[in-house]
Parts: sequence; C-alpha cells; structure tokens
Amino acid sequence: MTRPLFNELRGHLETFLVGQPHLIQELLVALLAGGHVIIEGVPGTGKTLLVKLLAQSIQSQFRRVQLTPDMLPSDMVGVNVFDFNQQAFSLKQGPVFTEILLADEINRTPPKTQSALLEAMEEQQVTLDGQTHALPPLFWVVATQNPLEFEGTYPLPEAQLDRFLFKLVVDYPPQAAAKQMLVNFQQGFHGQRQDLEQLTAIATVEDILTSRRSVEDIAVDEKLLDYLLALVEKTRYHPDILIGASPRPPSVGCRPQRPMLGLMARNIYCRIISKPLLRRYCATV
Repeated sequence: MTRPLFNELRGHLETFLVGQPHLIQELLVALLAGGHVIIEGVPGTGKTLLVKLLAQSIQSQFRRVQLTPDMLPSDMVGVNVFDFNQQAFSLKQGPVFTEILLADEINRTPPKTQSALLEAMEEQQVTLDGQTHALPPLFWVVATQNPLEFEGTYPLPEAQLDRFLFKLVVDYPPQAAAKQMLVNFQQGFHGQRQDLEQLTAIATVEDILTSRRSVEDIAVDEKLLDYLLALVEKTRYHPDILIGASPRPPSVGCRPQRPMLGLMARNIYCRIISKPLLRRYCATV
C-alpha cells in the first residue's frame, strides 16, 4: 500500500468514524504488518463499525462472530458433519474461514473457546479430526473486548494474548466528534448493513497482500532497535507498572516498524507503535 493510498483509506474511514484518528491509523498499520489486533473499549464506541468499514473498503470477505458464555470451540472453527447422501464426512466451516474475522466481545466467552482461535491465528490453518484446512492468505483477526471490570468477562489467557500484535484502547469521542456523529445519523448514515454496502471501496485484498510483501524488504535501522529495547527495559522498573514487558516485544516490534517506516518520518513512528505494542505485555498497578 503506497502512502497516498494509505492516507486515502485512513481519510475514508475517518469520514464515518469520527473522533478516533489514532485508532484508525494503528489498525491500518497492523493490517499492513499482518498482525492480529485486540480492541478494548466500552460498548458504543464504534469498535465493530470500524472493522466493518475497513472490510468493505478493501472488498474483503468478512465474518463477525458474537462470542457468548455458552459458545463451543466448534462454533468458532467448524465441525465435520456426516453426509448421508455422499456417505462421507464433510466440513461445515466455522466463522474463521474468512479473510477478516471480527471476534466481538472475545472476553465474554470461556478460555476453552477463546483458545480455539490459537492455531488459526498462529498457523493460518485449522486442524479438525486430523485434517488440516488452510485459511485465506489475508486471514486477519480483530477481536473486541469490554474492560475486565464489566460483569461476565473472562481474562484472556497469556497464550491467546501473545497472538495479538497490538492492543488498542478506544475512549469516548470528544464532544465535537460526537456532534458530527449525530449529523451523520441525521443525514442517513446509521452504520447498518445497507449503509455499509453502499460505501465505495478504496483498495482490494490483493493491494493489501502486495503491500505486506513490499514492506518486508524495508530495513530497520539499528538505532531504532536500540530505542525499542531501551523502552522495553524502562517498563520493568517503572513504579506504576506491576509486570514489565518480556523480551518478546522487541522482536515482535519489527513487524509494525517496517510499514511505519514506509509511511512516515522515522522520528515519530516509534511513539505511535510503542503504546499499542507494549500495552498487552505490561500489567499496571
């Protein structure tokens, strides 16, 4: 994805989801880096709408699964069903067989079901009854969750958190943005399926895959690696951080570094990716 196309897509999303420019930028960086994202925020802040808008903007296959306490792992990945006509088992695909998967309120479902996403997110495949089924090349998971103090939520297992590149936090929009949302609503944009289907696509799935391949060739300067290592080291001794970042973030951090280097000045990009990258590795007091 070239810089003009990135800016066009970002501006397109900001037209409909006002007041969240940083969230949109970080989500697009994760898409370019091929890293899964978890978005935390209270209900009604536009988490689900943003992912739907993005999927429509790049003409991708999109599935949304609303996670609930009674959901089973097979509800996520699928199940082999016996076909009496063919006298053989056939796969009934679950929601993970898509290009962009929105796992809505992932911390509403028990850890056993949460872990059903592990293989899909790490290996880009699903294994059922000894058979391996490949997922689409773009396969990208965006999970949303409510803050843990909300009733009926389950903390994500460490192994599950490790599959996410970024943890993004959505706050309430400022008053001016909230007013613009009301204006958009009065003008007919309600965020429903009919509204999304009428949106103009800005890019294609192939554009995204091509961009992912191109950013892999971007070299990360040693000074930037030193900066990231120093940042990680500081989290281990900060008085407001209960558990500092492990040695993993510096190596993982190279993934979003490359697309950021291709899109903006080097002196500001580290500040943009450091919070969403380290947020999931650190526990505050």
